[in-house]
Amino acid sequence: MSKTKTRIRESNLRYRHGLGQNFIYDDALLEELVRLSGVGAEDDVLEIGPGSGSMTKHLCRAAHHVLSVELDERLIPLLQAFMAEYDNFSLLQGDVMTLNLKEATEPLRRPFCVVANIPYYITTPLIQLLLTGGLPLKSLSLMVQKEVAEKLLAAPGQEGWGPLAIRAQWCAEVSLLREVPAECFTPAPKVDSAFVGLRIREQPPIAVRSEKEFFRVVNAAFALRRKTMANCLCAAFRMEREEALRVMEAAGQDPRVRGEQLTMDELARVADAMMVQEAAASSPC
Repeated sequence: MSKTKTRIRESNLRYRHGLGQNFIYDDALLEELVRLSGVGAEDDVLEIGPGSGSMTKHLCRAAHHVLSVELDERLIPLLQAFMAEYDNFSLLQGDVMTLNLKEATEPLRRPFCVVANIPYYITTPLIQLLLTGGLPLKSLSLMVQKEVAEKLLAAPGQEGWGPLAIRAQWCAEVSLLREVPAECFTPAPKVDSAFVGLRIREQPPIAVRSEKEFFRVVNAAFALRRKTMANCLCAAFRMEREEALRVMEAAGQDPRVRGEQLTMDELARVADAMMVQEAAASSPC
């Protein structure tokens, strides 16, 4: 039994399933995960959900500094004691979903890396928060449910292709770093996990007139998955059908196509065509 697992057992702490507490104690696996994250000696790291600190110590050995954010107040004294030998470690107790992350990460070197074993129940909102929060990020290395990993890596026409995949691939180069079976965790979850890497892009992969408008169209395209793109535009933007047909024609797309079949570039053309049409409609005669 690992020393970390022994500490948890001796503390008589019970795992909180409501907080998604599933810990890894295998040091060889943890060392591999940190290596796969690409974190180096010049990098500062925001670690979300250190849990028992089993990965934290490996991060501290690899990185310049590690700031860990832990929600469960019961784990704070254990983490403080376990990490006392590392002078490049700091700990913040709180909910990452409500913390002012810009303020909390101000002391970290820019850009910084994020490493997280994300509770399944906040996976999508947390990824959205990190990617849209204006943080100076270098990379995200995330332990997620395998199904979520498949969504992040999905391509047009695949079942997982949707707003999460498009947002992730818009902001980063996404890769599968390692599959992690359920039996690697204590307690074992009901599903397998995957460690994914998101290397933040300097620029989005395509140019658009308006990023905000682009994502409005993306969300509209998948709000009614079984509907045609023209019908999705009508429903989301209260367009008359003739207006939606003109937008699709201007974008060079069949109005009967479904949003899930469109590439990022094709969705961008729809968004740009909408903006052109709106601009023309609002111009004085």
